[in-house]
Parts: sequence; structure tokens; C-alpha cells
Amino acid sequence: MNDEPAGVAYRIEDLAHHSGATVRTIRAYQDRGLLPRPERRGRANVYSDAHLARLRQIADLLDRGYTLASIKELLEAWDAGRGLGGVLGLVAEVDGPWTDEEAVRISRTELDERFGGNPDDAAVADAVELGVLERVPGHEDTFLVPSPQELAVAAELYEAGVPLSAISGHLRELRGQVEHIAARFLEFTTEHVFARYLGEHPPTDADAAEAAALVRRLRPLARQTVDAELARAMRLFANRHLRRHLGAERSAAPSEETRSVVVPASTMEAVEGLVGAEHAAEFIAVAAEREVRARALDTLAANHTKAAILDESS
Repeated sequence: MNDEPAGVAYRIEDLAHHSGATVRTIRAYQDRGLLPRPERRGRANVYSDAHLARLRQIADLLDRGYTLASIKELLEAWDAGRGLGGVLGLVAEVDGPWTDEEAVRISRTELDERFGGNPDDAAVADAVELGVLERVPGHEDTFLVPSPQELAVAAELYEAGVPLSAISGHLRELRGQVEHIAARFLEFTTEHVFARYLGEHPPTDADAAEAAALVRRLRPLARQTVDAELARAMRLFANRHLRRHLGAERSAAPSEETRSVVVPASTMEAVEGLVGAEHAAEFIAVAAEREVRARALDTLAANHTKAAILDESS
């Protein structure tokens, strides 16, 4: 820890009070090497403002999901003069909001009015479970809405005649698919962009600051890509759906139609590992078509052989 003026002197009980940590936790941090030993003054152990600052840093990193082992490594790097500001800046950049939306509050009365005026406790419980609504401690009839757009979409769908239970089910299904897209985008950018910042030791202050700047640049790309691809897919499938229901596709070639099939997850993972996620569907379709053609060829050959045998016998 950096040498600093002593400032205010704390007993361990006072340090615990100001930091929010327990006395037992403070002693455990000392034993792990996360917190320097106090200064001995006579019979008393005395802590300084530097100890208080260190405890607050540890608490902040724990809240962000770091383990005590990784926190110790970060703090040791900081003590060695490598700097912690860049790392914390990177953490703040990744942990910050990934949307321009601002959360709003809504009362239970306003919520019921937006959804037909009929209170539905089960639907509210579903929304809370999904994170569309968050309860406000101490305010039983008030909710926080993290994404007003998402709630507005649900209200529009309900007004159009979609039951709330169906909206919740659709959101659960959609969330799983979107999380898969997010994971793939993260793997892609980690492999091609951020791999050089990820080593056995924490990045330097300069490297962490550079990585944080890259996060700011790349953050909107995932949404922009998904928006563009969703618009393309919606136009394709909406037109196809409309033509089918209007009868315009009755004469279309079977090869232009598509069907959904269930493929084991292990098979999909193997295919994606072989050709990439973006080509998995095409690979499976081509493999199936090849199998069908191979069987057709086998049938033709078998029929020819059978006919030849009959001709010889006659």
C-alpha cells in the first residue's frame, strides 16, 4: 500500500464501523495479505485512512464479482506501482449500462391501467422474476422498470390481443437465444480483440485503459449487428408467411420451404465446432441432402441390379 500521511487513527472497531466490514473480516484480510498490519502504538493497534480506503476498494471489487485471490493480485500490482486506476476503469466500463435507456418508476395502479385495468398478480410476479419489473424496498406498490422500452412492447402486444402468459413465455424463449448471441459475440471479440490483454497477470494501467476504450467502441456493434440481421430476417419470414397464407406459395418448389427440426445440443456444438455457428444450419441441410441423394442412388442401383438378374433368369 502506498505510503500516506497517517491522518485519522482508528481502532479496529472504528475501522469496522466506517468501512462496513466486521472485525473478523478485517482480521481475515490481514491474514490473507489483503490488508497491511496496523501500526502499533503502545498497547493499541492503530489503523489509518489508507486502511479504510483499501477496505472500500476490496468491497467494491467483491461487488463486481472478483474473488479474494484475484483482488490480492490486483492490489499487489497496484502496490508495486503498476496502477489500479486503469483496471478499475475497465471494470467500470464493462459493468456500466449497455443501453441509453434510463430506469423509471411505476406504481401498481399505473401498471394495471397500462394492461387493461385488471389487476393480475401472477403476471406481475412473472415480470418480477424476469427482471422486467423490480420491487422497490419499502414501497410495496411501486416498481422500478429497468427497460421502459421492454415494458412498452409488452403493453403493445397485450393491447393487440396477446395474453400476458404468452408474452412471458415468449420473453423466456427469446432471452435464451439472445444470451447465446451475446456469448458468441463475446467469444469472438475476446479471441480477435481482447486476447492480448488477458494474461496470467492483471494488465498494466495503460493496457487496461486501452481495453476500456475498445469496450466503448465495440459496445454498440453487437446491438447494431443484431438490429440489422433481425430486420433482414423479419422481412424475409414475414413476406414468406404472408404469401403462404395468401396462397401465393402453393406452387413454390419444395426446396424454397423450411421446417424446424429438433437437433441434440451435443450435435449442434459438434457442427458449430466444425464449420462455425453461422454455417451450422447450411451444413446440416447439405449433409441431409447428400444422404437423401446417396440413398436414391443406392435405390436406383439396386433396382437396376434386380432387373438384370430377372432378365438373366428369364
